Amino acid sequence: MKHDEIKAVLFDLGDTLLDFGKVDTTRAFLEGAKLTYAFLQEHGQPVPPFAWYFASNLVRLRIRYLVSNLTHRDFDSLEVLRAVGTRHGVKLSRAQWDDFAWLWYEPLSRRARTEEDLREALAELRRMGLKLGIVSNTFVSRASLEKHLRLLSLLEFFPVQLYSYEFHVRKPSPEIFRIAADKIGARAESILFVGDRIDNDIRPALASGMRAALKAAYTNEGKTVPPGALKIQRLAELPALITQINDAVASTPAAPA
Repeated sequence: MKHDEIKAVLFDLGDTLLDFGKVDTTRAFLEGAKLTYAFLQEHGQPVPPFAWYFASNLVRLRIRYLVSNLTHRDFDSLEVLRAVGTRHGVKLSRAQWDDFAWLWYEPLSRRARTEEDLREALAELRRMGLKLGIVSNTFVSRASLEKHLRLLSLLEFFPVQLYSYEFHVRKPSPEIFRIAADKIGARAESILFVGDRIDNDIRPALASGMRAALKAAYTNEGKTVPPGALKIQRLAELPALITQINDAVASTPAAPA
């Protein structure tokens, strides 16, 4: 397949832009339960005993997670948590619900790490005239993810963000890659997709006509890079890599008509 010069870069979020590594999700959920329980008490909201509060939210989210794996469609965790809270008589404003959702996510956000020169690398990509975006499979609310990116001083680089719970499809469906190309305003052949998962990121990006770069992570340790894909250790490698690719494309003679 003939590719154009790279004009846009789409990133996966977890273990690509943000390195979470292996997380004890139950522990993180327990920490979030404690934070949100205190938040409800501080706002004078009715709450059941903590053990019941923790268990009812955990069970409901796990059921929805299992269903999403069967249907290949993600769900809005805030809507699930809001439904549980409403049954307990909780009444919050939209802004308060966003704060509530953030407190569930905040323990997980503290476990995330980024490359120390990530912001500089993204700024260089932007100076090169590249469009940047995020495509992530997630049930975490957009408000929480945008707040996390804002706290890391990264949000400004990503005017395009696609979170799967807002769509009827998720990676590796080719449809979400087509939607992403449309949203970022570039042909698939001029997009580089960067991710850590071979199954959800690399293979479907290549199948969609994009270039793909696999970032080294525990999720692909010891696995073979698919033919046609690139391999990087750090995101800071991208500016030089893209410059090299675009220079090669520009110097290739056009095929005769």
